[in-house]
Parts: sequence; structure tokens; C-alpha cells
Amino acid sequence: MSQDSSNTDLSEIQKLQALSQKPWFQRVPGYVKLSGPGWLQGAMTLGGGSAVTSLTIGATFGYELLWVQPIAMIIGCIMLFALSHQTLHTQVKPFTAMKKHVSVYLAWGWAIAAFASSIIWGFAHYPLSAGMLEEIISVSTGVTVDANSGLDHEIYLLILAILVWAGCAYTAWSYGSHGRAVKVFETGIKLLSGMIIIAFAWVVITAALNGKINWGAVLAGFIPTSLPTDSAGVTVVMAALGSAVGINMTFIYGYTLLHKKWNKQHAELARYDIALGLVVPYFLVTSLISIAAAGAFFGSDMDIQGKLSPMQAGTMFMSAGLDEVTSRLIFAFGILGMAVGSLVMHMLCCGSAAAAMFNWPEDGIKYKLALLAPTPAVLGVFYWSQMGPYLVIPTSAICGFLLPIAYIGWAFLNNNQAYLGNATPTGRSKLIFNCAMAVCIVAVLSGVIYSTIIKLG
Repeated sequence: MSQDSSNTDLSEIQKLQALSQKPWFQRVPGYVKLSGPGWLQGAMTLGGGSAVTSLTIGATFGYELLWVQPIAMIIGCIMLFALSHQTLHTQVKPFTAMKKHVSVYLAWGWAIAAFASSIIWGFAHYPLSAGMLEEIISVSTGVTVDANSGLDHEIYLLILAILVWAGCAYTAWSYGSHGRAVKVFETGIKLLSGMIIIAFAWVVITAALNGKINWGAVLAGFIPTSLPTDSAGVTVVMAALGSAVGINMTFIYGYTLLHKKWNKQHAELARYDIALGLVVPYFLVTSLISIAAAGAFFGSDMDIQGKLSPMQAGTMFMSAGLDEVTSRLIFAFGILGMAVGSLVMHMLCCGSAAAAMFNWPEDGIKYKLALLAPTPAVLGVFYWSQMGPYLVIPTSAICGFLLPIAYIGWAFLNNNQAYLGNATPTGRSKLIFNCAMAVCIVAVLSGVIYSTIIKLG
């Protein structure tokens, strides 16, 4: 490590020690400045899946199920806390730890599933990004592409998708250089997360000013007073569990901690980082989308069956009475930001997974080329509508079943003294954390089994 890097690390440790002496609410501004990996997790989870699930919760069930996504996120965060504890104290790469102390086959299955899913879900996110970019161009400039414009619409979408890919690839490639690029990228993600929150807050505030939001029902909706009993409601709950913390998120997280050169002295910062960078943005964005959809669509005579995609939602918001700038332009900016953040993280996940499996250095050309593995996904503008139904079920099933198995692996590692040494939890903290992880495993495993049965049935 260079002298400059050592001085930087020392300075950061001194800042953490000073912050630890302050009340928690005074630590938050300092922790926000030093944070990073949690925000990357937030960027990854706030993608198309979260957007569609949020729209469905609001439009189909009103305010009743607003509690579902926050609970799903808490379940995922418990396991991320365990992973951060392990990685920070051992400095062992998660793939290596899983392979050495749990199972070689599980480690490889986890890495392959993370790599493959990051490519496959890109096929859905590039059409979404291109569609939102088209919406932004159309509303802001009046330029549209149709049968009379002389340019094929799908070719136009491909051009827009390539523009999105170029921006994502440049960002991921720069992050792969580590060093200062990591800090710049994390700062960009924080700004992007803030812009996404502002965009959807604008939509909700506009709907509220039009008298479309029942705030009493909103507050009641965050209290889980009942569970859905119909298949549609249960399926939405399962979708929320699946989209809150996905298997590719679980893989990349440990590596982002190591990229930051964090260690056991950063343990408290890591917990705040997850809360501030992942939980808070996820809670705000998914809740705002659901609240807006509930106010605009729930209980109306509008035909929403089969139309609950971000592509159609902007126009539907306008039909429900919101102005064009809010319903199409601002909403589209928010969805585009969600999709772009996920696409960049998909690239980083592919790079880390390939480097872990083949023992490539994360500053070499092979790692950087692996970052570009999702590139064929730009063709999703042509093929996703046809290929999606054939890929979603097997991908969801494989990744879904591996996720609780990976959770079980982390639970085992968290109690493995040969791996954690003196950092192994003991006494009351061990009991509480094991119980919490057991609840997470049961909840996710039950959800995967049920949703798979529904999809196959």
C-alpha cells in the first residue's frame, strides 16, 4: 500500500473514532460522507422489478400493502449485516469463504447465478431505459418516431439503448480502475438516488395537490394488520421479497466493501451505510411509487389489467388527471435513473463474479472485459417480449432457490469460529442474530417455494 493510501486510511479511521463519540443523530452527516457500498446496493435493487412491484401494490391493492416492501428490505438487510460483519473482520472474499468453509458447489452456483442473472435482467432493463429516454425526448422536445418519421421504431430504441449502454459501460469501466474512481462513482450514485427520490416525491406531491392521496390510509398502510389470502396478493408479497435483495446483490456487496479497503474498524459505518444508502432510498422510492399508483389507479374504472409497466404508467398517470410534465417527464426521469443504476451494478457484478471464479485480478483487462458481459442485453429492445416468458421462470426459480441456500451458508459462517475467530458472535448477540437469520431464511424459502408453485401451476 502506498504512503498516500496509508495516510488516507489513517485519516478515515481517526474520523470514525471521533464520530463514534457523538450521539447517533450527529454521526449521520459524517457517515453519509464516508459511506458508499450501501448506496451501490440501493442502486442495484431500485430497478425495473422494484418499479413494477411498487406500481402493482398501489394500483391493485391501494394503500393496504405499503408495509410489504419495507419488511422485505429488513429481511434482506439482516443477511447483509451478517455478510458485512464476516467480510470486514476476516478480509476474505465472500466467494473464497463460501468455497472453503461451506461448499465448493454452493460457491460456484452462487457466483454463476449472480453472473447469469445480471446478464438476463439486463434484457429487461435496456428496453425500459430506452423507453423512458424516448419518453423524455418526446415530452421535452416534441420529437417522436413513428411510421411517418422515416426511422424504424425498434432501430430508434436500439440507438437509445446503445447510448444508455455506453454511459453505463464507461461508468463501470472507470469504477473498475478503483482508487479515486470508486469515490467519484459512489458520489454519483448518491446524487442519482437523491434525484430519483425527488422525481417520485414530485409525482406524489402533485397527486396530493389534486386531492388524489388519502394520507390517513397511507399511514395505516404501513402497519401490517392483515396478510393477503388470494393468490394475487400472495404473489405480490413474494415478488417484493425477491426484488428487495436479489442474489446478484448478495454477491457484489462483499466485494464493494473490500474495494473501499474497509476493515473491522468500519463495522458501525457499514451498518449505517446499509441503512442510509439502501434501506432509506428503497423505502422512499418504492413507497412513493405505490402511493402515487394507489391515488391514481386504485378503485378507478381505468383498465389496468396487463398494463402495469413503467412504459404505460406515465400515460396512465396523465389520464388519471396529472399534468404531462409530472406524469410523463418527471416519472420517466425517475424510472430511467432506477434502470441505469441497476445496469451499472449488473456490469460490476459480472466483473466481480468472473474475477472470483477464475481468480483474475480486479485491476486487469480480463476483469474489465467481464464488466461488459451484459452488452448483448441491448438486443432486449427486439427480443425481450418474446424471450422474457421463457427466461423469467427458470432464472427466478434457480436464483430464488439459491438465495435461501446462500443465506443458510452465511448463517453457518456467522457461527464458524475457524473462519471468524474472535469475531464469532457469542452470548445474547449470537442468539438474537441466529433467530433473526432463521426468520429470514424461512421467509425467503417459503416465498420461493410458493411463487415457483404458482408460476409452474
